[in-house]
Amino acid sequence: MRLDSAGFTLTLPDWIGDELAGVPDRLPDPVDRMRLVHRLADRNWREGDGGPFAALVAETATGRIVSVGVNVVLASGISSGHAEVMALGTAQKAVGGWDLGGVGLPDHELVVNWRPCVQCYGATMWSGVRTMIVAGSGPEIETITTFDEGPMRDDWSAQFESRGIHVVDGVLRDEALAVFTAYRAAVDSAAALVYNARAASSAPNNSGDPE
Repeated sequence: MRLDSAGFTLTLPDWIGDELAGVPDRLPDPVDRMRLVHRLADRNWREGDGGPFAALVAETATGRIVSVGVNVVLASGISSGHAEVMALGTAQKAVGGWDLGGVGLPDHELVVNWRPCVQCYGATMWSGVRTMIVAGSGPEIETITTFDEGPMRDDWSAQFESRGIHVVDGVLRDEALAVFTAYRAAVDSAAALVYNARAASSAPNNSGDPE
């Protein structure tokens, strides 16, 4: 057999450099780190690279920004190109290993503009970060944006805590909702795209018939 492709690459969009040009290497206040995430999330959907989602990885003690990520599903054509995956992957590349909580490394945190979807839940859990800071965790992300976040556990936060990942919820929540609302308005006017592959209500069962 012949493989059509032997690999793939996920790359952050070029405009990221412009957005980070005036940002200090360190943002000691977690609120400032979240504010940067919101800014990246808002520009990302306006640029057409993916949904209104962004993340960053920082050293918790110093606030040094190690990496940032935005959703690049539309730009890359790869469904796993979520913001958390991008931020975690580029941070792991920067530190030279898969474990951001490894021996000799400072504690790292993931800052995201909402609770992770089912994919990014697992990606965060196995990344080695010691803290996850989210703007919010309620159903608003789905009701406003209409993205399907998947069958998340009700005890998702407790599961992180039980594995030594501290969860901080509600940082600049209203600002996150403002980004989602702007995105939804663009979707309703056909100026942006919701790219759910298959919503739960229309997913086929094993027989191939609709549920």
